[in-house]
Amino acid sequence: MNEYYRLPDKTAETVVNGWLHTGDIGRIDEEGYVYLLDRKKDMIISGGLNVYTTEVENALQKHQDVSQVAVIGVPHEDWGEAVLALIIPIHENVDKEDILNFCNQNLAKYKRPKYVEFRSSFPVTPYGKIDKKQLRKEFWDTLGRQFN
Repeated sequence: MNEYYRLPDKTAETVVNGWLHTGDIGRIDEEGYVYLLDRKKDMIISGGLNVYTTEVENALQKHQDVSQVAVIGVPHEDWGEAVLALIIPIHENVDKEDILNFCNQNLAKYKRPKYVEFRSSFPVTPYGKIDKKQLRKEFWDTLGRQFN
């Protein structure tokens, strides 16, 4: 990639010293394998700790009553952001406490959702992906600021 068409500011932000900054966060293990962890804009910083939303989503997706899940950071007075799990359940009788107990068994304490909300659907992008930007908007717009 050379540039964004007619967007010099976006190009300067994305291409730095010849390197393309995609916004993906990853790690390389001792054997040289590359693991993609999350997108920088989706990562939650809660109390100074990085929470990768895809890790939380992957854990919750294993719950028998979860059809779809989206994890976002929401404002928190003490921690900056808190983890919120938005869930489309498989049936109507899903219990929040059951979901939270499942998280207690499958996630480190700082990665566990502080809040769980059930939804009937999620907004999607033109590409059919869950629109997390739109989901975050309802929680952050009233503050006039954004962390991510």
